[in-house]
Amino acid sequence: MWTEKQRGIRVSQEELLCKNACGYYGNPAWQGLCSKCWRERARPVESQRQDTRPRNDGTPLTFSKFEEKKNIEKGHRINTMRRLFWGSPSPPKRQESSESQTNALKAYQSLEPGDFTGFLKILRSPPSQRLQSRCTAFLNTMEAYHDLPVQKQSDLVQDFYQSFAEHFSSFTEAQATQIMEHVEKLIMTRLHKWVFCHDSCDDEQKDLALQRRIRSLNWVTPQMLSVPFPDKKTTVTSDPFLSAITAIIEMDAKRAPQDKLACVSKCSQHVFEVLSSSNSEPANADDFLSGLIYVVLKANPPRLHSNMQYVIRFGLPHSLMAGESGYYFTNLSCAVAFIEKLDGPALNLSPEEFEGYMLHQRAPSTRKKRQQFVGDTQHLLEEIKDRQEKLDQGMDALNTQLQTWVKAVHSQLDEATAQFALVQKEITAQADISQVFSSSTHEESLQGDQEDHSVRVLTDQHVNPKDSDC
Repeated sequence: MWTEKQRGIRVSQEELLCKNACGYYGNPAWQGLCSKCWRERARPVESQRQDTRPRNDGTPLTFSKFEEKKNIEKGHRINTMRRLFWGSPSPPKRQESSESQTNALKAYQSLEPGDFTGFLKILRSPPSQRLQSRCTAFLNTMEAYHDLPVQKQSDLVQDFYQSFAEHFSSFTEAQATQIMEHVEKLIMTRLHKWVFCHDSCDDEQKDLALQRRIRSLNWVTPQMLSVPFPDKKTTVTSDPFLSAITAIIEMDAKRAPQDKLACVSKCSQHVFEVLSSSNSEPANADDFLSGLIYVVLKANPPRLHSNMQYVIRFGLPHSLMAGESGYYFTNLSCAVAFIEKLDGPALNLSPEEFEGYMLHQRAPSTRKKRQQFVGDTQHLLEEIKDRQEKLDQGMDALNTQLQTWVKAVHSQLDEATAQFALVQKEITAQADISQVFSSSTHEESLQGDQEDHSVRVLTDQHVNPKDSDC
């Protein structure tokens, strides 16, 4: 009987760092090393394998032959890099003027963060002609030799980053990082179709194996991973991790490694937001890793292994070795490694129970799920009932206010009608009075005219008596 119990997934900060104690983040894909330490370890092994190959006569190389072969290979490597960077076996003899180079550097320093379009305009300007030629020559050469092994292509791209960054050695670290991110986006957007999921590696097979593995673990519940879920009110209608799931799925649609890393960072930030809303305290590293594992299991992102290897091989080293993006990507690598090695003890299950789940002979406690569903449904019904009661109360209050308003309107209308009738009567009375006054005034005027006429007649008779006798 399995009796040992543990809560969640415990990963300390030290376990995320490089095993060489250099201070940068390690990665399970590099056996716990950072990208810098991994390359330093891998290259001597590769050169040793090449140096110990037998000659045509079957005898191993001596020390003097080893030194000679090393110098020859070094010369070949230098010529190869020159051909990649300048497009010819030797660099051009014409040197740029210091004034034009200074103007170009000032233009790059004035770039706003994230202004990729502005970077392209500066790169195409005459002062930056040499840098543009190096990028064009490198891209053309990489496309011409796209059949090279993917690890060799990765080394060439990383060497190009390092060589190109030397032009901006006088810049601050933030400015140089910003410019190199633009360079990475320019280069890898063009080379994506040639180097992503390359035929020389088994990324496609590992993608299918990882997808089958995640699909076989679709029975894993958040409770098994000890993922702290938010309040039930938010989990009834939708999955709180939906935004994080969407972000991690979008990673496959991006081309530049930094854009893929941005999707990982966005996903991780959503996980932190959900975990923070579930507790009054900020989410810790253990809860974050458990939540990230749950998101990966729910999303089953397409070509997850290929996307992660693409970022590892062709991304800028500083993006993976330190900073927020490096921390999130390291946790994603740990989550994938955990899923690949997931067993019963990691989920607080006995080996028999784990095997039963994997063979679909068992299902996660349906009784608890049913009880939880009933409780959530009952809680939802109670919430709907409270809303309905508040709605009814609001309707009653609105109906009362409406009736009061109608009565007030009718009262005001009756009062206005009465006032109108009184005003109309007053107007009619005034009109009648005016008419009577005007008629009497007219009669008096006529009578006065007649009297005036009579007076004039009498006056005329008195003045001319002879006329009257006649």
